[in-house]
Amino acid sequence: MKKIAYARVSTEQQSLNRQLDALQAYGYDEIFTEKMTGTKADRPELDKVKLVARAGDVVVVESLSRLGRSSKDLLNLLDEFERKGVQVVSLKENIDTSTPTGKLITTVLSAISQFERDLIVQRTQEGMAAAKARGKTGGRPPVDKKAIDRAVKLYNSKMYSVKEIVALCGVSQASLYRYAGKTA
Repeated sequence: MKKIAYARVSTEQQSLNRQLDALQAYGYDEIFTEKMTGTKADRPELDKVKLVARAGDVVVVESLSRLGRSSKDLLNLLDEFERKGVQVVSLKENIDTSTPTGKLITTVLSAISQFERDLIVQRTQEGMAAAKARGKTGGRPPVDKKAIDRAVKLYNSKMYSVKEIVALCGVSQASLYRYAGKTA
């Protein structure tokens, strides 16, 4: 079993010291640190943690907020570690996913996250139904048939560049290629 520590702050100006002190007091075999906003999906040092963590290892963080960009992101990461047989310990929240209490807390968090996703889907469907009842339809607006016909004729004439045709006819490059039977 290896203890792998991970610490992150959002900006170069912030200090990792508080996290490092807590992690040092807990103890670890290897540590990964980065100064990068948590809103980015690509966090190289966290990716390294995911690569080196093996079944039976422990990933330790000062706070769960250091791991996830959002509740959903955090739960996906915890689930990924669980599937690999890696336990997660958060010092601030006093959570250890290897204990019954830690498993319960992550299960409750997961249920709340699923509930939140379900509510978003429900509200979206209700909003679309209300808009439809008022005569509004979703999706892209229909393409102007005359503009497309003109654009295709210009395209087939080979006298104008695609950029010129798009500017002259007010159609997108993708629509021009689609209607001209080409692929971008």
